[in-house]
Amino acid sequence: MNFKYPLGLKGIRELPFSLKACVSVIELTFTAPFTTPIPPALNRTMLEDSTPVVQISHLLLDTRDLSSCSWSMLGETTTSCCCGGSTQWQNPSCLSFPTPGLPPQIGFQIRTRVQDLGHGCIFLVQKAGALQVCPTDSYTKRELIECARAVTEKVSLVLSALQAGNKGTQACITAATAVSGIIADLDTTIMFATAGTLNAENNETFADHRENILKTAKALVEDTKLLVSGAASTPDKLAQAAQSSAATITQLAEVVKLGAASLGSDDPETQVVLINAIKDVAKALSDLISATKGAASKPADDPSMYQLKGAAKVMVTNVTSLLKTVKAVEDEATRGTRALEATIEYMKQELTVFQSKEVPEKTSSPEESIRMTKGITMATAKAVAAGNSCRQEDVIATANLSRKAVSDMLTACKQASFHPDVSEEVRTRALRYGTECTLGYLDLLEHVLVILQKPSPELKHQLAAFSKRVAGAVTELIQAAEAMKGTEWVDPEDPTVIAETELLGAAASIEAAAKKLEQLKPRAKPKQADETLDFEEQILEAAKSIAAATSALVKSASAAQRELVAQGKVGSIPANAADDGQWSQGLISAARMVAAATSSLCEAANASVQGHASEEKLISSAKQVAASTAQLLVACKVKADQDSEAMRRLQAAGNAVKRASDNLVRAAQKAAFGKADDDDVVVKTKFVGGIAQIIAAQEEMLKKERELEEARKKLAQIRQQQYKFLPTELREDEG
Repeated sequence: MNFKYPLGLKGIRELPFSLKACVSVIELTFTAPFTTPIPPALNRTMLEDSTPVVQISHLLLDTRDLSSCSWSMLGETTTSCCCGGSTQWQNPSCLSFPTPGLPPQIGFQIRTRVQDLGHGCIFLVQKAGALQVCPTDSYTKRELIECARAVTEKVSLVLSALQAGNKGTQACITAATAVSGIIADLDTTIMFATAGTLNAENNETFADHRENILKTAKALVEDTKLLVSGAASTPDKLAQAAQSSAATITQLAEVVKLGAASLGSDDPETQVVLINAIKDVAKALSDLISATKGAASKPADDPSMYQLKGAAKVMVTNVTSLLKTVKAVEDEATRGTRALEATIEYMKQELTVFQSKEVPEKTSSPEESIRMTKGITMATAKAVAAGNSCRQEDVIATANLSRKAVSDMLTACKQASFHPDVSEEVRTRALRYGTECTLGYLDLLEHVLVILQKPSPELKHQLAAFSKRVAGAVTELIQAAEAMKGTEWVDPEDPTVIAETELLGAAASIEAAAKKLEQLKPRAKPKQADETLDFEEQILEAAKSIAAATSALVKSASAAQRELVAQGKVGSIPANAADDGQWSQGLISAARMVAAATSSLCEAANASVQGHASEEKLISSAKQVAASTAQLLVACKVKADQDSEAMRRLQAAGNAVKRASDNLVRAAQKAAFGKADDDDVVVKTKFVGGIAQIIAAQEEMLKKERELEEARKKLAQIRQQQYKFLPTELREDEG
């Protein structure tokens, strides 16, 4: 196909202005002379970010609809296509000075393919404009589709060239993903070891795996050197080093797991020590790969190079620690000391991460931070006991417990400190005491290490001072976490908070039922006597009054409950925590009963208005509302001050519910008695027929009395069952 003059002068003149502008932009963008020098950092960004090319390929999917779209949509689509979604591609002359280490042939390949892509975009836009000029031209439509196919192929060629020039970075990303999977697998293995289920498959000993572990660890050191040097080398060498290091750490993790299993499940603490050692190596390698990726093709004085050197140093330290642990794991006299040394080094690295300016990816609650300090308290007691006993088993257990406790505390502290609602002052305070707590605990472990090497009564006596320093830092850390909560923070697990939530929920359900009542209207019916004309209106108004009164009642109960908490009568004394929980449960139960009774009343009123329920059901529902209201009042009075404003409002709300219930009962009873009066009894005049009529009436009366007695027994059983779940105070008051 000849693309030299796809439209001719006439076609170009007929193109919309937006399409002409697109053609001009593409010509300026992709055909500019490759002479302008661009900083190397931008070169590397060009290689790593192929998003604009991918966007162009996605936009090509819309070319089939260009013949039917409006001019404005065509201009928008073609503008997006020519710009590629990124200003980075507006001047591909940056590729004339490619990334250091990039082979010249790859740079030339990228440059020429980007130019070809630009020419293809020009032809595509011009054909789209021609098709808009003549939408029914099938030949132009076929040419447009052919241009779109050609541009798609050019996009694929550009992407392949970019991937070839970005091989090292892609390999680092793949290797980092593989190492993350290894770390997760090691965490799972630690859980199995802690549970005592990590057993050897055969009758192997650790000696069978020691040499293999040492040999693989040394190979990893060599791969680490190649990885660090690969940052300043070619992409091929960097990719090879990343792939080799990922393969070696995978092999090392497997042989260490086999070695840990060979120790036997009867010594789980030593198994955990060994697996923690290889886990530290894997985490250090992950950080090193990330640092290498960031430092690739950067100058020697770039800050990322210093980060790379630091990551390499940590990697060497952790591999050395692994080698020492492997050599000491079977030596019962020194393996506890070695485990403690490894834990101290691990805690120092965790503290470095904690003190960095990096913001955590997620945040946690202050309560979580407080909860994590309990682990520090337990670990401190364990460390003091290990220092006094000097038994290697106790030291190993202390090392494993300390590692987890400090790591969890630092993570929770930093995540809670960087919560959006935490002020800068409180954040600084929490971070300071998190650091102080870790440093104090480090001093404690180092003192235990000294005691293990030279035990003496004087050194053991000093353990108390070190533990007091840790305890003081923990106290300050807890106070900082409490300050994070603010005045409006509440514990969602507090029984009193649960009670208030339930009260508010009951009020909401009552209001929802009241809204349903508002929408009800009496049935349309013929005119009747004046006495019964407004009966259904009376029922509805009475039910609405009860719903409004119970809503106010439950809200008043919530206010009374908050007043009790503010006065310290509930929730403030730990010794009464169980009683408070029982009282809160009683309050919750009473509030739920009020809400349920009100809902039943609304349903009964609705059914009565629609002609589907009896007045007796209305009366029963209203009486149940009154009974549950009395129960709620009793529950609130158990601990409340009778002269308080909240209790006065609560009592007034209860009286309002009782009045509204009585009004509804009277209205329903009046209607029921009226019906009874209206029922005319026809008495038969003959003697035999009259006797039969009397017997039938007596039979019906006896049957109703028996049903009434059975209903009373059933009601008594139901109340007895509910009575069992009431708190003691409510039982006494009800009795």
